[in-house]
Amino acid sequence: MEALTLGVEIGGTKLQVALGDRSGAILETQRGAAPAGEGAEGILGWFRREVPAMLERARVVGGPVECIGVGFGGPVDSATGRALASFQVSGWQDVALKHWFEEAFGLPATVHNDTNAGGWAEYCLGAGRGTRHFFYTNIGSGIGGALILDGRLHNGQGFGAGEMGHTYVPDWRAEEAGAADKLENLCSGWNIERRVRSSIEVSPETVLGKLCGGDRQSITCAMLGEAAQAGDSAAQEEVERVAASIGLAIANVITLFHPERVALGGGVSLMGKVLLEPLRREVERCVFDPYRGHYEIVPCELGESVVLAGAVLLAQVEGGAAA
Repeated sequence: MEALTLGVEIGGTKLQVALGDRSGAILETQRGAAPAGEGAEGILGWFRREVPAMLERARVVGGPVECIGVGFGGPVDSATGRALASFQVSGWQDVALKHWFEEAFGLPATVHNDTNAGGWAEYCLGAGRGTRHFFYTNIGSGIGGALILDGRLHNGQGFGAGEMGHTYVPDWRAEEAGAADKLENLCSGWNIERRVRSSIEVSPETVLGKLCGGDRQSITCAMLGEAAQAGDSAAQEEVERVAASIGLAIANVITLFHPERVALGGGVSLMGKVLLEPLRREVERCVFDPYRGHYEIVPCELGESVVLAGAVLLAQVEGGAAA
């Protein structure tokens, strides 16, 4: 029987545990939601309850589990497997995550930033196949970035790299000239929804008003994208502002590293072409002139399993691919 790897995703809202094989294929998955208001303690409690059943399931699916790969939604000290912080969920400051999983389940564990895990999976199995230099960004509850340079996951000094969401772009909300804010504060899914719910007037006659049933507090990014696609002017303006900000940040990444391909993942990217088309125009407008026509911007291919697949693959080489 082939040994399997347990893949774990710890996101701002999404929790997943899965079984993966040596190719990175995901065979079984259990999904959950981060317990509201319970922070890191509640999330670890969910894994303590769910992982034993998945380990038992491994005997039916294929073989014993030999190791655990964790993709964590925040910066990580890769050498020690410590979670340094989370910008979405409380209680993650300097948590010995590698030690916790090894002690709880008796298996060797590796811990990587979730975007690095997702980027590695897309490079090996998805949108990055065939490239030497590749950039992946997930635009969801937060905004991350993963750089693959010369076929290797670039991890900076061991705490990550490519953190596009924490670069600054012009802040269109501010009245003063020249104001700027972090891209994540403007364009993450949570921040888009907060802003739209407080600033866009909806009426029963508008597309967005119909989609949300007149309840502004129920508006989601998916609704916003659907309304923009259908011609709702307020939704279109908001999506185009988001696209311009993300496009500027990606243009800067391309100017600095010139990857052959950039792949967009995360819930916000699921708006599709209504976001992607103005984003591509903004990248083309802002990128270093000689690089125009020498890069691609594409959707990700691996969907909900992207972090799990990357965590599985990285665990199998015990972090060697990120060295």
